[in-house]
Amino acid sequence: MEIIVVGGGKVGYYLTKTLLEHGHEPHMIEINRETCTKLANELDIPIICGDGSINEVLESAGAGDADALIAVTGRDQDNLVACQLAKKFFGVERTVARVNNPKNAAVMKQFGVDIPISSTDNIARLLEREVDTSAIKQLISINRGEASLSELQVPAGYRLNGVRLSELLLPEESIIVSITRDGRLIIPRGNTQIVSGDKIVVMCANSVLHELARKLALEN
Repeated sequence: MEIIVVGGGKVGYYLTKTLLEHGHEPHMIEINRETCTKLANELDIPIICGDGSINEVLESAGAGDADALIAVTGRDQDNLVACQLAKKFFGVERTVARVNNPKNAAVMKQFGVDIPISSTDNIARLLEREVDTSAIKQLISINRGEASLSELQVPAGYRLNGVRLSELLLPEESIIVSITRDGRLIIPRGNTQIVSGDKIVVMCANSVLHELARKLALEN
């Protein structure tokens, strides 16, 4: 997934490293030239030196092809503007903004930011749930967001059609609860197959959600 991160401070840096580790393709915008040089030396990604609240800079960062934009600068106003421009002029599907002042969260939501949030960990988790793992629908959050009960939709033309659960080597922190096929409920065992059109209910730790989608070949 192509993602633009606006802001190369500590939050932006560690968030970008997390996105890279999860197989995404982030581009970063940072206004400070010295910081840009440092980031370019440490991260093997495109670094655009400029103001992320300006259309031309967003265009240089590839906003026209981006799936999501995450603005994590230290200024709420800049984060809001970057998200608004990305949505209005480039049609970016998902925008996420760091909220430095919690009082601004409702305002950001009102003015079109899809996900205003203040925690780096939650940004990464919500981004994966809302954009990258769109085949996964969360049903119930467990233990204050540490885990979830989720429904997975197996698409038509599934490339692993007929694979047995025992062959998938799913993450240890995940359990396949049930499979629904043509309206029939299946309680899965190791030799149970997964086929196109199945609906799978799984319980897993949110930290392995991305890995689960990868193992099941359900990533976008």
